[in-house]
This record gives sequence, structure tokens and C-alpha cells, in this order.
Amino acid sequence: MIREVKFADIAIGDTASFSKTITEHDVYAFAGLSGNFNPVHVDEEFARNTRFKGRIAHGLLAAGLISAVIGTALPGANAIYLAQELVFKSPVMFGDTLTATVEVIEKIEAKKRIIFKTLVTNQSGVVVIEGKDTIYKE
Repeated sequence: MIREVKFADIAIGDTASFSKTITEHDVYAFAGLSGNFNPVHVDEEFARNTRFKGRIAHGLLAAGLISAVIGTALPGANAIYLAQELVFKSPVMFGDTLTATVEVIEKIEAKKRIIFKTLVTNQSGVVVIEGKDTIYKE
């Protein structure tokens, strides 16, 4: 279900989350869509010899979960991305269950902008991505 929260109804401290388990299918689909077939993502034999000791998911696949929260929950429909800052803290392994959480940290009334603190964690509570997003919302 896609929500639409009106700009006037959004308050500092509001949060929303979305969770998803990252599968092999997700990684291959993302590789196909993005064109990023880096062997650390798609070649187990190659990836086994990296510092990760196996394949990892694309960082931007994990970051896409932030977009899912913003586009479907808070603020939801009619939200327009203006900027996104990401810091990749830990790798995402196949089978990890990720939770993306956004929290309103600032509202700019005159420009109808919302600043979100963003966080993606895995099933163990390890932060895999942290950042900040700027969204336009009518």
C-alpha cells in the first residue's frame, strides 16, 4: 500500500521503515538493470578470493530500500528526490534481511523540502548504510 502524507502533516522525528531479504535473484536482476556485473556480485569463485569471502549485493541495491520507504510510506506518493548522501559502512551478503529507516530531521517550509536521516541495517543490527536525503513534497 502506498501512503501519501501531506507536507503539513509531517513532523520532525517522524519515522518509517521497510524491510527486505536480499536474494540471489535480486542481485542478478539489479546487475541486469544497472549493467553492473562486477564479479564481486555475480561470480562466486571470484568473490571467494576477495576480502568478503563470497558474493556481496550491490550497495545501490541496498540504498534502493531507502527510496522504497520515501516513495511509499514517508512522505509517500508525490515525493521527489532532490539529493541523497550515502556512506556504505558494511557489506550486504546474500540472504541478509535489511531494514531501511528514514527519520525527519528538518522541514524547510518555504521550499517544501524535508531532510531525512537515513539508515539501513541488517538482521543483526549492523549498519550497512547511513546518510541523509533531501525530498521535495507538495
